[in-house]
Amino acid sequence: MKVTIYHNPRCSKSRQALALIRRAGHQPHIIAYLQTPPDAATLLDLCQRVGVGARAMMRCGEDIYKDLDLAAVHDEVVLVQAMVDNPILLQRPVIVTERGAVIARPPERVHEVLA
Repeated sequence: MKVTIYHNPRCSKSRQALALIRRAGHQPHIIAYLQTPPDAATLLDLCQRVGVGARAMMRCGEDIYKDLDLAAVHDEVVLVQAMVDNPILLQRPVIVTERGAVIARPPERVHEVLA
């Protein structure tokens, strides 16, 4: 099974999710999204796969979220573009398999798409 993780190695939850994937016997495709940010089409696809809107894919506690006043924005296209322009806003980790996709918070959610 192909497993992809949108990963930030500085994030403890992302490291824990990666470890759980590996312990389950998978060698995931790792996308270091801060160095290789997803484009708008990819983010929209991730939202659809996870089954959430753009805001649910965002880290609303980041300073840039507040600086851009994104809490006042209700346009999905604008929110997605904010994540394209500022990949730190992407919630992490996101795990994608043929069984589905999850935001692995808590990290144990990886099992939902690995089983």
